[in-house]
Amino acid sequence: MPASAIYLRRRLVNAFNLGISVLATVFGLFWLVWIMWTLVSRGVQWINLALFTQITPPPATPGGGIANAIVGSLLITLVGVVVGTPIGILAATWLAEFGRYSRIATVIRFVNDILLSAPSIVIGVFVYAVVVARFGHFSGWSGGVALAIIMLPVVLRTTEDMLTLVPDQIREAAAALGAPQWRVVITIVYRASLGGILTGVMLGIARISGETAPLLFTALNNQFWNANMGQAMANLPVMIYQFAMSPYENWQHLAWAGALLITLAILVLNLIARLVIRSNTFGT
Repeated sequence: MPASAIYLRRRLVNAFNLGISVLATVFGLFWLVWIMWTLVSRGVQWINLALFTQITPPPATPGGGIANAIVGSLLITLVGVVVGTPIGILAATWLAEFGRYSRIATVIRFVNDILLSAPSIVIGVFVYAVVVARFGHFSGWSGGVALAIIMLPVVLRTTEDMLTLVPDQIREAAAALGAPQWRVVITIVYRASLGGILTGVMLGIARISGETAPLLFTALNNQFWNANMGQAMANLPVMIYQFAMSPYENWQHLAWAGALLITLAILVLNLIARLVIRSNTFGT
């Protein structure tokens, strides 16, 4: 085959593959923009001061807000972060620094991969059977435990990847100066991978912020103010689900406003994570 024919064939194949890639990107962006436009157009008009200062109203009652759901979501998410983050970081530290090539580390990574892709509703049913059914009532604590289980594999995987990216020469240099391994990990390895670890935590928070299925089986919902984590607690995902499915127009308006708020919150967290990754990569 002549060289010119081979060159033309390669250009045609390249143009075809590039065109398919562009079309696939445009196709995905089209649905993303459509979803965002729908949320903004239907939700932004119902965002006002009352939304953040009043509790969810009774059916067919004008006005009201979602302040109790916002506070409940913050508390439940906080519990999930406080429980899931340190366990994930410590487990990742052991996998990357102490048991990297052991058999049990391989098993832990395999189980973590399964947990990472497990449906959230399965985790919700598990926590319901272990916590809710045992204590006999729904609670914010059980919702926090469910979110912690969902967040744990995200933090573990990201932290382990960031720790293994730290060159072994840095560890060896610190060990040559007489530093014990635990001090090397805390003062050198953690500091070098801090940006990546924080990014994993923020991605984990974004992952659990919009989870509805596990909270249906654990925290359930509450129409009133409730700061007691031992009782059923209002939260944005379940509120959005229930209000969106209701026949009451005012509840549907609050559902659109809540969906927009939670989407914007997740978007902001992802943007912050991207900025942290970029600053950590380029050292700025």
